[in-house]
This record gives sequence, structure tokens and C-alpha cells, in this order.
Amino acid sequence: MSTSINLTPKHIFLALVTVFVWGTNFIAIYLGLKELPPFLFCTIRFALSALPFVFFLPRPKAPIIYILGFGLFNFALQFGLLFSGIYLGLSPGLASLVMQVQVFFSIGLAFLFFKEKPDWFKILGSLVSFAGIGIVAAHVGGDVTLVGLILTLLAALAWASGNMFTKKINAGSPLSLVVWGNLIALPFMAATSYFIDGTTAITNSLENISWIAIGAIAYVVYVSTHLGYGIWGSLIKMYPTSVVVPFTLLIPVVGFLSSALFLDEQLTDWKLWASFFIMGGLIFNLFEKKILNLINLIKPNKV
Repeated sequence: MSTSINLTPKHIFLALVTVFVWGTNFIAIYLGLKELPPFLFCTIRFALSALPFVFFLPRPKAPIIYILGFGLFNFALQFGLLFSGIYLGLSPGLASLVMQVQVFFSIGLAFLFFKEKPDWFKILGSLVSFAGIGIVAAHVGGDVTLVGLILTLLAALAWASGNMFTKKINAGSPLSLVVWGNLIALPFMAATSYFIDGTTAITNSLENISWIAIGAIAYVVYVSTHLGYGIWGSLIKMYPTSVVVPFTLLIPVVGFLSSALFLDEQLTDWKLWASFFIMGGLIFNLFEKKILNLINLIKPNKV
């Protein structure tokens, strides 16, 4: 890992490209779900993300139970729930925002399973962010449905749960981990699509699929998954995590702006307030040490 604490201009550009790709990914999901049931969409995504790449990338080094857990939580459950949440009424912009609470779910799970006790700053940040979720919940109706919000929160919890398995896995490359995770998720999601979506819906969707939906699938698989995770994994390996991760704060910004631009999603006052609280809590968490150092600097010296 590089000892540099500042990204080069080239790597800043690559980080911003990844943020743009992941932020607009919610638009692609929304467009795909206009024609495909959520579990069928996920099945296609997992199949194309894993095959044929799994034959060329080594299996991550870890007991199979950890790889299974990673694939089930990080892919099958996270994306099955997220796609369903958007399909059942949560707008793409809000979905991109709500998913960020996975940071705080991760903190709680790390405490439960790894005894990583959060300090008061992280707890305060969590409370601030969940106040924002409360604002979203208070505006159920229109582009917020209660079931859509709950499913997306559960998707964030699944993502956080998958992070616990990630800690136990030694992958040769980040892309290898992603490809194998998609492969694990594939049979579970295919079975779910068969029993829930049904053969009639699957057949009709595939027979009548448009180029827009095909483009959405390609974007989710090859741009968001392969390109996005490939760039991000490389940056994480070259720089300290604390230098790279703050760029994720821009994902909901891109999500909201792209939803407003392409889908005419209204940026109402309450959405801006919800964003303020959720992002504010994330800033507390990500920049904890810098904020504490600043507080210590401005404290009056004791006489």
C-alpha cells in the first residue's frame, strides 16, 4: 500500500468516475425494473457478472462458509431487497441515500460479533443519520412507500452483514471476490425468481425486453459491477481506506441529481433535510479523528 495520504489527480479522477457510476447505477436499476421483475433482473445480473469470469479468476482464500455468507448477504440479499424496494415504490434518489446507513449497521454488527466497541462520536453520528431516515419515513406516500423503505433498509443491513464476512476472506483481487460472490448468489436468486416471479412473468419479460432494459442490464453488470468494483478495489489497495472511503459521500448526491435530471424526481425540502442528517452522520463517522483534533485545538487551555 502506498504511504501517500493524498490521491494523485489521476486517482482522484478514477474515484470520481466510480462515484458517478455507482450513483447513476440506481437509474439503470429503475429502468430495468420497468420491464423485469426484481428477482429475474437480479438473476440476470448475477449470471452475467459471474460468467465466464469465474473460470479465469481464482477462488478467494477462505473457508467455504465465509464465501457462502459473503455471496448470500452482499449479493443475493442486498440486491434482491434493494431491487424489490425500488420496484415497490422507493425512488432511485432516496434509495441511493438510504443505502448509506449500511455504515452504521456495520458498526453495530462489528460490536456484536467482533467486540469492536464504537466510541461516543460514532454513536452520535448513527443517531444523526437515523434521524434522517425518520424524516424519510414520515413522508411515506408519493415516491416513498413504507414497504419500499423497509426493504431498502434491510438491503443496507444485508450489505453490512456481508461486510462481516468480507473481513474473513483473503481475495487475490477485489474483482475476484465480486465475481465469486455473484456466482454464489446466482442459484439462490434463480430459485427465488422461479418461485416468486413465476415462469409466465419470466417468459413474458424476456420475450418483450427492450433495448433500454438490455442497456440497463449491461450498465449494472459491466459498468457498475466490473468497472466500478475494479477501480475501487485498486484504489483501496493503493491508499489508506480513510483516504478513499469519503468519496462514497458523493454517491447519494449523484443519485439525487441524476434522478432529478433523468427521471424528474422532485428535490423537495424534506428530502434535502433527510440528506443533511444522513450525510451529516456519515461525516461524523468518516472524519471522526479530524473533528476530534479540531475540537482539541480550539479548546481553551486549562490554567
